[in-house]
Amino acid sequence: MAKGLAMHETLEVHEILTLKTSCVTKGTAMLELVEDEELKKILEEDVQTSTEAIKELKKILKKAQ
Repeated sequence: MAKGLAMHETLEVHEILTLKTSCVTKGTAMLELVEDEELKKILEEDVQTSTEAIKELKKILKKAQ
């Protein structure tokens, strides 16, 4: 059995990583502008979830090397 990911799988993981990084950046920027507490809480949860996803995706890519 081959170790790591196939090239297309690696590219998919990179695409998801890019998306999640963008989500964190946008969510963090939006937190400064949002006044509604409920929306702020949703954004904070999204930033936290996306940050955790980024860590997991980086682990996957590191393991695949």
